[in-house]
Amino acid sequence: MSWTPPAEESGYAGPAVLLVGERALDVTVHLDGHLEPLDGRFHWYGRIDRSPAVAAAKEAGATAAELSIGDRAPVALRLAERDAWGHVQVSGTGRPPYPLEQVEVDLPTPASAAG
Repeated sequence: MSWTPPAEESGYAGPAVLLVGERALDVTVHLDGHLEPLDGRFHWYGRIDRSPAVAAAKEAGATAAELSIGDRAPVALRLAERDAWGHVQVSGTGRPPYPLEQVEVDLPTPASAAG
């Protein structure tokens, strides 16, 4: 899995807390995501900037953790491989750790309800 930042501003970049087991690690993340129409779920992904503590957790075998941004509740994520620059790739499904912009959706009125 390789992550390339999107061309437009979206997602989240900034400080976060990575919870690995009993440890809380202050990290910097770059995250984005999209709604996947095939499964109807939000998929988010990105990276944790190079961190000796995160590298040590990965080397110890950690593949799952939780991420918290600000006062939002932690969400589960998958710790993937380290890239050539020492950043750890991450991914998750469902509610992301960062707030999403609200969107308004107009649904068509079913024909049977209109008449």
